[in-house]
Amino acid sequence: MTKAEVINNLSKHLLWDVDINDLDVDKNARYIIQRVLEYGELEDWKLIKQYYGLDKIVEECKQMRDLDPVSLAFICFISKTNKEDYRCYHTRQSNPTPWNS
Repeated sequence: MTKAEVINNLSKHLLWDVDINDLDVDKNARYIIQRVLEYGELEDWKLIKQYYGLDKIVEECKQMRDLDPVSLAFICFISKTNKEDYRCYHTRQSNPTPWNS
């Protein structure tokens, strides 16, 4: 699968705020993975899993500063990893919001 095929087959609502002609699937992998995890559909997930592979997705997710709790739970379940291994988990713990305590 080529880079152009990946971008063109993703749901259009995922990349509404960027020019897809300037988007590089490899350089912007973390951005694309986060968008798919948080807002994507099952077909988008299958597409990035086929292109990047689960190991690459997990490694990118572990470096994300912000990933919503549902997406974090999903990636932990799929990859059989612990949420404590992810940067976003520790960032959220360090900066609790007063209304969620």
